[in-house]
This record gives sequence, C-alpha cells and structure tokens, in this order.
Amino acid sequence: MSTTDKFFEHIEKGYATKGDYITMGAGMLNGEAVTEAFIKVPLKTLNRHGLIAGATGTGKTKTLQVISENLSEKGIPVLLMDLKGDLSGIAQPSPGHPKIDERHEKIGLPFEAKGFPVEILSLSEQDGVRLRATVSEFGPVLLSRILDLSVTQEGIVAVVFKYCDDNKLPLLDLKDFKKVLQYATGEGKKEFQDAYGRISTSSTGTILRKIIELEQQGADLFFGEKSFDVDDLVRIDENGRGYINIIRLTDIQDRPKLFSTFMLSLLAEIYATFPEQGDSDRPELILFIDEAHLIFKEASKALLDQIESIVKLIRSKGIGLYFVTQNPTDVPDDVLAQLGLKVQHALRAFTAKDRKAIKLTAENYPDSEFYDTKEVLTSLGIGEALISALDEKGRPTPLAATLLRAPMSRMDVLTDAELKEALGKSKLIKKYNEDIDRESAYEILNEKIEKAEKEAEKEKEREEKRKTSSRRSSSTRRSTRMNPVVKVLTSATFIRGVLGVLKKVIR
Repeated sequence: MSTTDKFFEHIEKGYATKGDYITMGAGMLNGEAVTEAFIKVPLKTLNRHGLIAGATGTGKTKTLQVISENLSEKGIPVLLMDLKGDLSGIAQPSPGHPKIDERHEKIGLPFEAKGFPVEILSLSEQDGVRLRATVSEFGPVLLSRILDLSVTQEGIVAVVFKYCDDNKLPLLDLKDFKKVLQYATGEGKKEFQDAYGRISTSSTGTILRKIIELEQQGADLFFGEKSFDVDDLVRIDENGRGYINIIRLTDIQDRPKLFSTFMLSLLAEIYATFPEQGDSDRPELILFIDEAHLIFKEASKALLDQIESIVKLIRSKGIGLYFVTQNPTDVPDDVLAQLGLKVQHALRAFTAKDRKAIKLTAENYPDSEFYDTKEVLTSLGIGEALISALDEKGRPTPLAATLLRAPMSRMDVLTDAELKEALGKSKLIKKYNEDIDRESAYEILNEKIEKAEKEAEKEKEREEKRKTSSRRSSSTRRSTRMNPVVKVLTSATFIRGVLGVLKKVIR
C-alpha cells in the first residue's frame, strides 16, 4: 500500500461519522490535497467549542465563513462577532472564480454559489437590530465582575439590588443604578442604614467612577430596554436554514470592556434561558467570537474565572463557542483545554518569541506519523490549516493538514444598497429599535426626593409661622405691660388706694 493510500485510509477511518456532519475540505499530504480524503466534523461534537487561529491574512475569516454556511444549511443558527466588518457578504452568493473551481476539483467537492439568511445586529448606533439588556437582568454578580470590584464593593452592589427588589424600583439602565447609589449615601442614608447597615461613601464613590468608565466606552447604549430575547438568535428560515446573525462591532474595537460586558451578559442570558439538551445529536446555536483576544486582554482574574465557568457549563445547553484569534496563546490555558475543534492556520516565525509560540502551539496537537507539526505550521498556504476535531465518541481525530473548501457566499461586505435591503427585510428591527424609557428607579427616587424636599419646605414654613406668631404674642404682652395707663392701673399704690376707698364705702 502506498503512503497516499495509507493516508487516505487513516483519514477515512479517523473522520468516519455515523451521524450528520460538515465537511471542512480534503486532507493534504506532502503539500498536496488527497482527493476525497474528506475532513468531516460531526454535528454531535460541535457544542464542544473550538478555536480558529493563525497569522493575519492566512484565511481565518474565510474558515469562519465556511463553517457558518455549512451549519446554516444543516438548520443550525449561528452568531458572528464581526469586528472587522467583512462578514456581511454571507447574505450574497459568491461571484465564483476559476481558482475556486480548481480548489474544489482538488478536494473532490462540487462548488455551488449561494447566499444565506442573515440578520444584522448592532451593539452601538450602527444600523441593525439593537441589542440591549437591563441592569436587573445583568445581576449583581456579573456587574461586579465587569467592574472588577472588591468584596466590600460587591456587597454594596448586592445591597443596591436587594433594596430595589424590596421597594419595587426597576433597574433598567446605568442612570438608575447610579441614582440608587447616590441615594444610599445621600437623602436615603438613614433609610439604608436602618434596613441594610451603613454604606461607605468612599466605596460608592469608587463604584460610581467605574460605572462612568464603562459609560465612556458606550455601555449606556447597551443597558436599557427593550431587552433582546436570545430566543430570536435561533430562528430558522422558510427553507429550513438557520439564520446567520451578524453583530457589527467595527466601532468598538478599542473598547474591550464594553465587548467583554456584552459577551458575558449574552452568554449568561443564553445559559439561563436555554434548556438542558443532554447528549444531543446537534447543537442549538454556535457562536463565533472574532478577535477573541479582546475579551481576555484586559480581563481581571474574577472575569476570567467567570468566562471559564461559562465555557465549561454552556455546552450542556447545546451551545458551541468558537474563538477566532491570531495565536492560541491569546486564549487562557484553562479555556483552551475545553476546546474540541481546532483549526490552525499558518504561523510566522519572525522572532525568537514567534518560534517559541510555534513550539507551544505544536504541542497542543496530537502527534502524527505523516507530519512534522512545527514545520507544517510555518509552511501552510492561504486557505490551508491543521485540523483536529472530536469524533462521535468525543475522541480526538487524527491531525490533518487540510485544503479548506471555499465559501459559497461572497467574501466581501454588503454594499450600502444591499445592507439597506437586508435591514428592510428584518422582522426584528421593528421589535427592538424603539427607544423605551419607562418609569424606573431614577424617576421614582427623584420624585421621592422632590416630595421629601417639598414636605421639608412646608415644615420649614410652618415652623417660621409658629415662630412669627410666638414673637407677636410676646410683643403684645410686652407692649401691654409698657402702657402708662396699664402701669398706673396695675400699680400697687393705685390698687391699695382703690381698696381703701372700697373699704370706707362698705363701712
């Protein structure tokens, strides 16, 4: 048996699947694709999370596009974080190209150009379905993690939430939360102290400063109503294809705290909302987090712990998380250890640090008799990658250098006219893009303070009237005593004289 035949058998045996799957491309040997040596990933294991890594320009975004298209065709909805703004073209079919035909001939797969059902979402003021969440939905624990608070400060946040629950004060946006904090150490200080204990002014000041920092990154646009219902992420179109939800994030690349805030709230809401799936044959939803290093770059230890916990737990809900980044070392080891599918594009060895990173990356993959992994990592071309997945029983598949299939949709952005057309077809824009500012903690406390101030003013006026009345009475008494006639009539001499005359008359 030739080496090529052995390799073909090796791939076919390792990637065989009894259930449904997506096809990534064909395995490569000695730099050439082995036709029909298909690299197949079972749908059953796609909720075990994954990684798409590689140097700039090696094809990570196109790999993300290929996986998303294939999932959509299988009726599995997808959520994409589009930080570079180059994913909206998924809505339009590929214009085709001779190089695409040549690639697919080598792989042994037919190529069909097609567009996919897309929903454009927005976290900021860009066009698209607005994504929002209320402060109450965020909860005290997650809010404290995002703000990187101390234990004492976390306790204050918990008390604020408890006070609002006890007094039926809706916490919808950040101005609500700030108002309650200010009230707790201002007009409502005694009320808080009697019910919940003393709250430190310095601690609330620190929390307020951190909230302002979050607001400066645009979080005031994210917190509020109408809250986005995560069930709207798992829609299927009339042809049975899953919607590809694209969140436009091109204007928040320099605001990692807002990005982390949004991601954690979304994952927490999905985990709380979606039912347990058990050992399902297919995932419920797949999320791709492009430029994933932005989540971890400025994350505190508490925040990293929160992310790790969610990654471990959320797969039981049928949710798969896929991190897209330049180097696997961008992802913390504890998170990296949870990832089942790994698609590693080429890495470049320009420095000693690069060579060390390549060595570490190679150690993350199983050994192979067909490859020197460190060497292959630096020699892969555009649209080629090392792949390691999980089979139906959760076992790692053989490492395979792969010639990846081309996207069926357009590898470019939508034009303004196409974007306008896509937004015009959206059923969610009318549902979520109305600004709502109903009465909440901010308005209720302001009204309460205003009422208390008016009552205090009235009491002050009443007190002034009492004092004025008292002064008048005192003045009247003094003026009466000072009257000369009164003095004469009330003098002892006058009284004795009158009494003496009375006595004589009586006698």
